[in-house]
Amino acid sequence: MKMTTQIVESTTFRNNMADVLSEVEKKKSIMIVAKRGKPISAIVSLDLMEDLLSLSSGRYLKDIKEARKQYKEGAFLSHKQVFGDL
Repeated sequence: MKMTTQIVESTTFRNNMADVLSEVEKKKSIMIVAKRGKPISAIVSLDLMEDLLSLSSGRYLKDIKEARKQYKEGAFLSHKQVFGDL
């Protein structure tokens, strides 16, 4: 499957986040999020992110495996632990 890259405005992304994330996962596409026409971030599938990280350093691959193990064991942070009271 060919990977595609699309640009989505931040308000469109916010209003349609579930659909955008589904699109990225199904089509292995890259979504560039733009604010007022200026690219500010990218949404990529977890597989692609892991591939990119492993290319930059073998340590990341080890860390990813450890993080998956911890997640399966229930060792992860809640939204409140990460962001506190917003």
